[in-house]
Amino acid sequence: MPSERFIDALNAQVAREFAAAHQYTAIGAYYADETYPQLSAFFYSQAEEEREHALKMVGYLQDTDSAVEFGSIAAPRADFEDHIAPIRLALEQEKSVTVSISELFEVARETRDYRSEQFLQWFLEEQTEEESSMSDLLAVAERTATVPMLLEEYLARETPGQHPAE
Repeated sequence: MPSERFIDALNAQVAREFAAAHQYTAIGAYYADETYPQLSAFFYSQAEEEREHALKMVGYLQDTDSAVEFGSIAAPRADFEDHIAPIRLALEQEKSVTVSISELFEVARETRDYRSEQFLQWFLEEQTEEESSMSDLLAVAERTATVPMLLEEYLARETPGQHPAE
């Protein structure tokens, strides 16, 4: 069984993952309201992915006979000054999640909890992809700032964060 310190930290991460899903849903709704269907679909998909991450963590807690405690999450930001701001927020959020997953990994390592350390390997790799995806999307959004529909066209044909070798 994982240490209490790890269990507490993982439960806190579950809340952060659900909060990220909530934020991405709000961003998807913002883009839907602004008539950006590709951006809306992209962020709704990201929301579902974050929810899956949270459920994966819940499953791990259950598999290790650890207590699952759902913390509260704050209301997401829903108003933005332009079509680029939500993507900036998403990149900041992904960077923050990377830090918190890394901190979880440190707790597992410090407590010699090798199963939890192994469990977190996937999340570390996933965060590399998530940051890359948002970074790519932000770069394109900034380059197409004056013609936002070019960003929609980009999303219609590309999957941000994926590289040709993948």
